[in-house]
Amino acid sequence: MKKTVRRIVIGVILLCLCAAGYMIWQVMDIYPEGYTAEQLGIEELYSMRDENGNGTDDYHDFVAGVRAYVESGPLYQSIYYAGGYPDDEHGVCTDVIWHAFAHAGYTLKDMVDEDIAADPQVYGIETADPNIDFRRVRNLRVFFDRHALTLDPSAEDPQAWQPGDIVIYDEHIALCSDLRNADGFPFILHFDGWGAREADELKRHEVIGHYRWPQE
Repeated sequence: MKKTVRRIVIGVILLCLCAAGYMIWQVMDIYPEGYTAEQLGIEELYSMRDENGNGTDDYHDFVAGVRAYVESGPLYQSIYYAGGYPDDEHGVCTDVIWHAFAHAGYTLKDMVDEDIAADPQVYGIETADPNIDFRRVRNLRVFFDRHALTLDPSAEDPQAWQPGDIVIYDEHIALCSDLRNADGFPFILHFDGWGAREADELKRHEVIGHYRWPQE
């Protein structure tokens, strides 16, 4: 009798697990990579700029450029490069940002170098180094403070977070995706020791900087 009851209980548990697995599979099949703003009834912003003239606004060009970089599978390692740009498969978090800008038609390195040369004291730099300055989080924070629209880093309204927004954490930087979680907050595209990825990690750490390019 006890064996029969045990078998029934095990059978019910297995059936429930199968049903739960099927439901999860269905949800993942419908939304395999998150939700779009349209699916969640959130208004998605589009930049008035199309710097490279390719028919895609800058915000969404940023996202496309970083997504391509992330999907290329770079390996995380901080290396100093003559000329500034990584010439191998390695990279760090800040490489996400210049890839975004490059895809949209901007040369972030030149813009940062010129801004540092114009006002090095604001950056706290005595001797500029074009080989690395544009790949330092602290320098990018100063640059975006000066030239991008500064937004609330603690905003609790998903509408306040839009594709292409730049997000700064303590010694880390990321870009907001055009995909969102069920609560409406965007995934981020970023690169750390765990690898380059697009993930639901916006609120994983405290956001200390939130920007939208350009300052309009």
